[in-house]
Order: sequence, then structure tokens, then C-alpha cells
Amino acid sequence: MIEKYSRQELFVPIGAEGQQRIREAKVFVLGAGALGSSGAEMLVRAGVGELTIVDRDILEWTNLHRQQLYAEQDVVDQLPKAIAAERRLRAINGDVKIRGVVADVTPENVLELVEGHHLVLDGTDNIETRLLANDACLQLGGIPFFMGACVGSYGVTFPIGVAEGQPCLHCLLEALPPQSLTCDTVGVISPIVVTTAARQVAELLKYITGAEMEPRLESTDLWSGERASMNVKNMKKSGCPSCSDQPTFPFLSATEVVRTAVLCGRDTVQLTWPKSRQIELAPFADSVRGTVSNLIHNPFLVSCEYNNHRLVLFRDGRMLVHGTKDVSEARKIAAGLLG
Repeated sequence: MIEKYSRQELFVPIGAEGQQRIREAKVFVLGAGALGSSGAEMLVRAGVGELTIVDRDILEWTNLHRQQLYAEQDVVDQLPKAIAAERRLRAINGDVKIRGVVADVTPENVLELVEGHHLVLDGTDNIETRLLANDACLQLGGIPFFMGACVGSYGVTFPIGVAEGQPCLHCLLEALPPQSLTCDTVGVISPIVVTTAARQVAELLKYITGAEMEPRLESTDLWSGERASMNVKNMKKSGCPSCSDQPTFPFLSATEVVRTAVLCGRDTVQLTWPKSRQIELAPFADSVRGTVSNLIHNPFLVSCEYNNHRLVLFRDGRMLVHGTKDVSEARKIAAGLLG
């Protein structure tokens, strides 16, 4: 056990002092998909003190080619990604305090989830959630947020909150790649996932250990071999509503009765009910037992087949409607069971 981190300590920029700082770090991982699971594994092996990993989804066969924490049995068991990640990470390093949370990160819960952590690693798959995390980190006193995204063979990283006077993610919206390319339209290969996650974690470890940081937006295309690195310090906007002297944190105030999102990578719509309309899993399972087929009920979710669609209801009030990208159709299907 004494030698577990010895090779890492031999790396002069870290050393014994840096390893102790790593040991004291509390990291929040936003998403347990490709980037989140890869980054979480690196951090756990590096010996961070505490790691919380949050994800809203369950494992699918299409995840396994790029999400290396997971195995086929996890898909067969229909485990939530956060639970499967927690189990695997605990097996990797018993020194680290690990907590998996099955939840959708929203304006209502993001501050509560992130508070108490020292750093946030981005593993989400959409710009809206990244902007939400950006605002949350800023409102909570400037928690460093290590952004990352990848699609196809292309990946981009940007460490936020690591240098004085640097722009936030909201400042850089116009400079970021367009959202028209997604894993649903052009796919994604696993090498770019590992490359992007490695850069995120490297920047995070540099910050923990006290290295000098620059606000650089870095991108790589592994297929074409193209690389770019840009210092974006001059792109900070004085009137940014997220990081100006008088911020309003606009992405923390968005509310809807039932929120909807089309998930990346497959024909799936997510419906999220507010806390006031939470659905208890056991009563729901009992009520639909005679109506649906292939019903599965475990402590984390209820999964079933209904009207040629697979529905998954989580205990935090979210339902995934698989087999459609049409939000109206998804609402109609859910209403058939929930009213």
C-alpha cells in the first residue's frame, strides 16, 4: 500500500507534497459516460481523497465500445451508470471515498450536488449542462471546472477558473465548435475519448499540485492529425452574465413543469418531473404490471416495454422513452402510463 503511488511521486512536478494535495482533493465528476468514466478511473488510480460521480442514464450495449469501466453484465442487469461506476471504482482503489449518484443535474439540484467539492470534471454530453455547471461553479466561489467534449475523432478541452481574469465557458460560447455534430450523427471512437479525458485529468492534477496554469482551449483530431491550442484570456467579456462583477448566473434559474431532452447517441427522449410530482417506483411497477411487458424493478429504476417502446423510470422523477426523438410522442407514451 505504501508503494501504491510511488511511481507518481517520483514524477518531480508532483512529488510527495503534490501527492498529499491529490489525497486531500474532493472531485465532482459530472457524467459517468465516456469522458466521465475514463476521467474518474484516472483520478481514482491517482489517489484523490473523495470522488462523487453523477449520471442520469443506464448502460446500453452501444456504450461499451468507449466506456471502459463497464462490462456486458452491467448492461444485462440494466445498471445505472453511476452505480456501475461506483462499484468498479471501489474495486480499483479502496483508499478513495467514492459515491455514485443516479440523478439528472438540473438548476434545482446542481448547487447542492457540487457544493463541498474542490474541483469539477466535465463528463456530460451537451452544452446546456456544461453551462449549468459553469454557473454553479462560479456561484459557489469559483470552483475550477475542467471542460471536455468529443465527437467523431475530435476532442476539445478547456480548464475554467484556474487563472486570474480568465473567461468562463459562457464567455466562449461563440468560439466553441457548433453543436450540429453529435455522436448521434457522426459517431465517436474510443481513442479520442481517452485522449480528451487524459488532457482534462492532466490539467486537473496540475492545478491541484500548484502548477502554473494558462486558460488554453485545446483541440485534437486523431484521424486527421490536426491539433490546435489557443490562449483565450483576451476573450473574457466584461458584461458576461455568468462571470462579470455583477453576475446573474442565468443558467441556474431555468425552470419548467416537465423538462425534456433528446439524448445523444440514440433515439431516446428524457422527461423529468419536478420534485412536487415524484413517482414512487414500487407503486408504479405494481400499477403497470398488467399493461406492460418485460418489466424489471430494482432499487434504482423500473424498466418495461410499452407500445413498442422501452421506458425506464428512475426514482428521481426521470423517465427515458427509448425508440423516438419526438418529444411530443414521448410525452404521449408516458401519459399512457402516468396520466
